[in-house]
Amino acid sequence: MARMSEHIWCHGPECHTYVTTDRVRGSKGSKVLRTRKLKIYSNRTMYSYFCSQYCYQTFADKYVEQIIRIAPRTEPLETRIEDPKKETEQGHYGTYTRTIINKLDESNNVG
Repeated sequence: MARMSEHIWCHGPECHTYVTTDRVRGSKGSKVLRTRKLKIYSNRTMYSYFCSQYCYQTFADKYVEQIIRIAPRTEPLETRIEDPKKETEQGHYGTYTRTIINKLDESNNVG
């Protein structure tokens, strides 16, 4: 039985164009810049598919329309909060007003 590959290639659309020594591959006279190879980890985070935050960002910028089509947002999400409270405080540089916003704990709600 064929063993599953132990690596994947970075999905950054421009990864192979960045000039770094770890991307240089090939024999003398026939060198190329190659996309970075990534180890496969069990936790699937962005770093399982992208070698850097920049590669992730260029992918997201290039494919944002397709990404949004996967799970379109047709209405806003909301989090219930308590009525905000304003507190006036005396600081080193004078008086300022601070607004305190607390989320409602709805983890014990039934129904």
